[in-house]
Amino acid sequence: MTLQQRIKEVMTSNLMLEVTADEIGDDSPLFGPGGIGLDSVDALQLVVAIEKNFGLKISDQSKAKEILQSVNTIAAAIEANG
Repeated sequence: MTLQQRIKEVMTSNLMLEVTADEIGDDSPLFGPGGIGLDSVDALQLVVAIEKNFGLKISDQSKAKEILQSVNTIAAAIEANG
């Protein structure tokens, strides 16, 4: 399983999404129009889930905005952290 696939699994198991892991594109925006419709509450839950599952601590809000853009940006941050 790829890192991107693992991230999608974490997202679908931790957030109340109306999409499946397979429906989330690696480059799909997670927030805003054209995205999968995450909101600020989802963002907080996602930050906690990423830390718990991948050991990546996201404490800076502006960094979180960069990291949480798409599955690929989350994966890149996890790989850079590792």
